[in-house]
Amino acid sequence: MNSKKLRQLSCLSALSAALFCSANLNAQTTADVKPSTVAITPEAQAVLDRISDVSMRSNLTFLASDLLEGRGTPSRGLDIAAEYIAAQFSSVGLEPAGDQGYFQTADWDELAQKLPVRPGRPAPVPKPAGVPHDMVRNVVGVLRGSDPALKDTYILVTAHYDHLGINTSGVGDRFFNGANDDGSGTVSVIELAKAFSALKAHPKRSIVFMTFFGEEKGLVGSRYYGAHPIFPIAKTVAGINIEQVGRTDDSEGPQVASVGITGFDFSEVGAIIKQSGDATGIRVWKHPINSDRYFAYSDNQALADQGIPAHTISVAYEFPDYHKVSDKSDKVDYANMAKVDRSVALAVYTIANSASEPKWNADNAKAAKYLKAWADQHANP
Repeated sequence: MNSKKLRQLSCLSALSAALFCSANLNAQTTADVKPSTVAITPEAQAVLDRISDVSMRSNLTFLASDLLEGRGTPSRGLDIAAEYIAAQFSSVGLEPAGDQGYFQTADWDELAQKLPVRPGRPAPVPKPAGVPHDMVRNVVGVLRGSDPALKDTYILVTAHYDHLGINTSGVGDRFFNGANDDGSGTVSVIELAKAFSALKAHPKRSIVFMTFFGEEKGLVGSRYYGAHPIFPIAKTVAGINIEQVGRTDDSEGPQVASVGITGFDFSEVGAIIKQSGDATGIRVWKHPINSDRYFAYSDNQALADQGIPAHTISVAYEFPDYHKVSDKSDKVDYANMAKVDRSVALAVYTIANSASEPKWNADNAKAAKYLKAWADQHANP
């Protein structure tokens, strides 16, 4: 998760705010939710039943291994990860949606010239540097919808598959494996693609499964998609971005069977995820500080800037190994991650089969610029 600035927040003030708000928080968020439209139909249950913690453990053990050298953007390890994700999409029958099979390609040399040098992060790689990775890739597959009227509308299920790469100073372990950040989201996208693809009858709307490069360098991959959308923005009804869902040891205390949503009440997507959590035994909540603040620090922001009601779900906003070489796959709670992903699956299934589209909250001033972007897209589709 791209949240360097937010780490300057005082833990004491965050705790104080949490204590102040906790008495009213559940009542407030519950009262704001419309009557539930979420139901676990037999078809939806079939999707939930296919989500396997064993499968995700296998995928994450590989993607967060030293072999991939921290999946920096750009790097050999990131290329291997992209090929692996594409192979998983192919194995479950997703339709390739990029300009090169499952890959939406971008020229890294061109992108790097526009990136600011950020304190504590590696400088962008310049064009004479001799690095043979001048092409970077979003990995994109689509499950086409079944309804004649709705199949040309889309829901995005996303995560970033890059991390920080190699620690160039010091001794000992030098690979930032990024198991939780965001290998956990990446394997969740793969697992959800597998679960939905196995349905005999596809959902009414099309579902796009996508993993982004370059989130750790400033949402580069998702911003590239926003500027070069594969599917029409005006026809994209929602986005659910999955980030840091593997660790339950949040810096503010354990988060078991619990998930937070950034911008919880910015759009109706938050209410749908909450209702899905209620139906599957997951507490979905609005953190009094991090929900709104973290909205801008993951790939949902780049999509929201285009007008798409897009949010990020996270189990832990920050955890003890955040951006450290010790963020390893053996520290992930796979059973809990599977439970969270079942809630996500139900939310995606609900949106995909609903005749209505989630809307931005016109009563929330923080959502105003996203609502305007949505209106602009629909005025000039």
